[in-house]
Amino acid sequence: MRAAPPPLAADPTPLSRFLGTALDALREGAQTRGGPLPAGGPEAVARRVREALGEALPERGTGPDEALRALVRVLAEGAADPAHPLCAAHLHTPPLALAAAADLAASALNPSMDSWDQAPAASALEAEVTAALAAEVFPGAATPDALVTTGGTESNQLALLLARERHGPALRTVVGANAHHSLHRAAWLLGLPEPVTVPTPNGTLDPAALAQALARTEGPVLVAATAGTTDEGLIDPLPQLADTCAAHAAELHVDAAYGGPVLLSRTHRHLLDGLDRARTVTVDLHKLGWQPAAAGLLAVRDTADLATLGHTAAYLNADDDTEAGLPDLLGRSLRTTRRPDILKTAVTLRALGRTGLGALVDTCMDLAQDLADLVEKAPELDLRARPTLTTVLFRPTGADDKAVATIRRTLLTEGRAVLGRAEADGRLWLKATLLNPHTTPGDLARILTLVEGSTHR
Repeated sequence: MRAAPPPLAADPTPLSRFLGTALDALREGAQTRGGPLPAGGPEAVARRVREALGEALPERGTGPDEALRALVRVLAEGAADPAHPLCAAHLHTPPLALAAAADLAASALNPSMDSWDQAPAASALEAEVTAALAAEVFPGAATPDALVTTGGTESNQLALLLARERHGPALRTVVGANAHHSLHRAAWLLGLPEPVTVPTPNGTLDPAALAQALARTEGPVLVAATAGTTDEGLIDPLPQLADTCAAHAAELHVDAAYGGPVLLSRTHRHLLDGLDRARTVTVDLHKLGWQPAAAGLLAVRDTADLATLGHTAAYLNADDDTEAGLPDLLGRSLRTTRRPDILKTAVTLRALGRTGLGALVDTCMDLAQDLADLVEKAPELDLRARPTLTTVLFRPTGADDKAVATIRRTLLTEGRAVLGRAEADGRLWLKATLLNPHTTPGDLARILTLVEGSTHR
């Protein structure tokens, strides 16, 4: 007689028990780690994983409870924990607890967002929430819309694809040297010429330099500006860039993967003035939105631009089904099977509202200013510049680039702090990206103390 199959996620009783096991393992692993990163470096982490895993594909399994506890625990023990205040290297946010809980519900229900009959409520929810978020990006537009993506890379790729379909393969893209690498990869993937890159010596795209580049570039052009650069968190001068694009009949895309959620802050949303003059905008809510990855969006000013993504597969969106009123989801993504990532975002928006999320944005931006204050007061540290968003670049006074890189790797290997690295003005800087609203002034001081201590070894 065959053994009974394992329980399904739709059964709340075993799911609840497994969730308890997983939460215990998460807690145990974090306690064992004891800091923002596991100590010992890559080989030590890999060894612990191999020991916990044993055979990756054993002949006979160890049972659900042991497997879940062992592997969740080793993953937590070996994690770079974005919820730890000394883990501040990347745009790697600590997700909100309620968003993670919503993500669990999405995983348990497992709607597939490629046909209505696999995701009736999820598809309706996605339509409502994306419409509201698109209207936030393009408040004066008649027919804005937004697609759910896996993040900035996919959103930027879609933006270039839509522009290519409007203008054909003669499309040229113009980007700043500060632009995200995904724009270059998207041009390569789509068979477009390598983007024209405009130098950005001051970290942002200069309208005069852009005008000169546009004057030398023939054919249809898409300009990609940035609202929240990866290295420094800077925002290009969007109103002036929009004017320049209009004067040269170029279209504008804005990669606001980092800075886009600042729209929710009443205090700081003016930093994004001019964003609504773009034709397409990338926004990530797994950055300054505190969502579990993935939670990306591509917002478009005119939903008609999305028609080019239309695609028919008879088993998913047959013409007679669509004519009968079943929503057609295949034109909402280049992916077929995809998760209902909108659920966690919808829960977060409903729970916190614009005011609550905006307050989190403000808190993290204030933390960046506080860290900059501390760096300026430290005689042995140099500040690159006052922060625009939540990124702070600093380095030990008089240190060369090799010393800066060594300090960062030492803190990583010892598991004491996770700081990023960025190149600016021809030098290497330590980068703190502050996305944890629970970070305290003491935590900020601790980051600097660790750097100063490593400098004198």
